[in-house]
Amino acid sequence: MSDGFDRAPEQTRPLRAPPSSQDKIPQQNSESAMAKPQVVVAPVLMSKLSVNAPEFYPSGYSSNYTESYEDGCEDYPTLSEYVQDFLNHLTEQPGSFETEIEQFAETLNGCVTTDDALQELVELIYQQATSIPNFSYMGARLCNYLSHHLTISPQSGNFRQLLLQRCRTEYEVKDQAAKGDEVTRKRFHAFVLFLGELYLNLEIKGTNGQVTRADILQVGLYIYLHALFSNPMDDNLICAVKLLKLTGSVLEDAWKEKGKMDMEEIIQRIENVVLDANCSRDVKQMLLKLVELRSSNWGRVHATSTYREATPENDPNYFMNEPTFYTSDGVPFTAADPDTWMILMMRWTQR
Repeated sequence: MSDGFDRAPEQTRPLRAPPSSQDKIPQQNSESAMAKPQVVVAPVLMSKLSVNAPEFYPSGYSSNYTESYEDGCEDYPTLSEYVQDFLNHLTEQPGSFETEIEQFAETLNGCVTTDDALQELVELIYQQATSIPNFSYMGARLCNYLSHHLTISPQSGNFRQLLLQRCRTEYEVKDQAAKGDEVTRKRFHAFVLFLGELYLNLEIKGTNGQVTRADILQVGLYIYLHALFSNPMDDNLICAVKLLKLTGSVLEDAWKEKGKMDMEEIIQRIENVVLDANCSRDVKQMLLKLVELRSSNWGRVHATSTYREATPENDPNYFMNEPTFYTSDGVPFTAADPDTWMILMMRWTQR
């Protein structure tokens, strides 16, 4: 009688081992077979990697920085060396701002106890923010934090007041700087862009707790823009474009609240530069693109009303997705603001 157990010997028959790699390779290729494993094994045998290797740090990174600055400025010969060390650290690792700024401010409150020390602190931050382009935003954030957390307030002025006084010294030489040599203009441009970051990030708390921006910086930016457009060299115009891309929407909103048409004046200056200045073709295209950006409300997207169809009259972003066309001279032309653009293009073609 047959049942399932009768088949057990067949089912438990030992499996045949798979042929080895030597069985698969013909004898005539034995030399190739011997060489092939060496290619795979060699990197492993020659590797110098080790689990016991020291921790890796990028070049310029000081692994002992956090410990040293937490000990305070006593470990530094001078206050300026302590502050400069922190500024360099923040430049290399901007992500550490949130975790380390509180300790830095507390240390400064214990070390910055005189007018001269506060003046030195302001100058160090100012120089870092205007000499290293990537630090302008971080420098503005740092200035805002210290303006609210430094306790020293001598008769010469608190941190924010001394900072604005330092910026005023550049204002007094703006015309010479805008028409100076290349090095002078480059330094002036760095200052102007830092001022733009300050305008956006420096918060002033009113008596009722409301937070506002510094009006003096708003006035300064307007004057600096006119100084740049009054000297329409390529680098001056590029700086103006960067500044308006950074602050244009905020400036225009602030001016409109006061009933001012300052942005309209600036746009007119841009159009005049495009028509009359001897700047490069690429810079003129940058300026026209800036005018186009402003015509689309600086690229800000607002929800369109759902109960009516979007039209150029009720949707400021109506033209944002329109294709861009170019004249025979390579000047961009879109459907946005047709009257303004048509007048501009007619004047352009008549030249």
